[in-house]
Amino acid sequence: MIRSVYRVGLASRAVVAAGVTVLALAPVVSDVHASTSAGLSMAKPPAAAVTVSATRQLVSALDQLVARSPMTLTASVQQIAQASGGSVGVAVIELGGSAPLVWSFNGGRVFIAASTYKLVAAGTTDPNGLVCYQDDDYEAGWYDDYADGACYTRNELARRAGLVSDNTAGHMLVRDLGGAAALNAWAASVGAATSVFFTDNTTSASDLAVLWADEAKGKLGGAAAQAWLYPLLVGTATEAGIPAGVAARSVVVHKTGALDGEENDAALVESGPNGAYVLTVMTDGLGGDAGWQTIASISSAVWSFESAKAS
Repeated sequence: MIRSVYRVGLASRAVVAAGVTVLALAPVVSDVHASTSAGLSMAKPPAAAVTVSATRQLVSALDQLVARSPMTLTASVQQIAQASGGSVGVAVIELGGSAPLVWSFNGGRVFIAASTYKLVAAGTTDPNGLVCYQDDDYEAGWYDDYADGACYTRNELARRAGLVSDNTAGHMLVRDLGGAAALNAWAASVGAATSVFFTDNTTSASDLAVLWADEAKGKLGGAAAQAWLYPLLVGTATEAGIPAGVAARSVVVHKTGALDGEENDAALVESGPNGAYVLTVMTDGLGGDAGWQTIASISSAVWSFESAKAS
């Protein structure tokens, strides 16, 4: 795909270059007037000068068209993915700007969801309701204050699951929703067709992007849910992925997932150059710093693409 995009660009430039050559070889006709006081004067600039100026404008326009093409984004992401040595899935859904784009690279490929399932589990509409701990909820994580009979608001559990990806809090939220079956039935009903959260705990970049886009549009709880959920997904314990690629140019509301060789990030970029957009990146076979660096590089490439579209 990279070679195809490069060939398109080179072929287009070759056509332009050929046109310049033909025009340059054409006879130059100047409208010249004699003057006894000032010698020769030219009423029009040489055709060659006009040709060079027009060619520069054409090349500039061509560069802008190439930069705005989804093929260019595909080429950039594919190059990053190949250089990483791992498997990568990416999805982008634009929520603003003209002609919003839905785009993916291996978007339907199934990956381990890791803790991204907690983004779905936290999407409840009553933040103040209580959920009480049970022994089966426990999984080693950030907190050690869980005990029989201890109860927590959904807001507190979402805070723990969102900011530091606490495992026990995530389990409690899933149980509160009715368990894995209820969670997956709901996710499938809103478009996450390939995902099996929590049990097999698998998903795809496109599924997570669809969920995020619907949430951002207010379809999964509306403004009330966003008002309490979004602050729990900003400034999290892991900002090395999509937020790093955005580089503080926008608020990034996101949920990460990490497990062995997988690093995932699913984000809403609230103020992109061309409007808000959703970006989800799934990786396998990398892990640690290599995984986060790959995600950050893809995030930066998407930001550059959005900037080109806005120009």
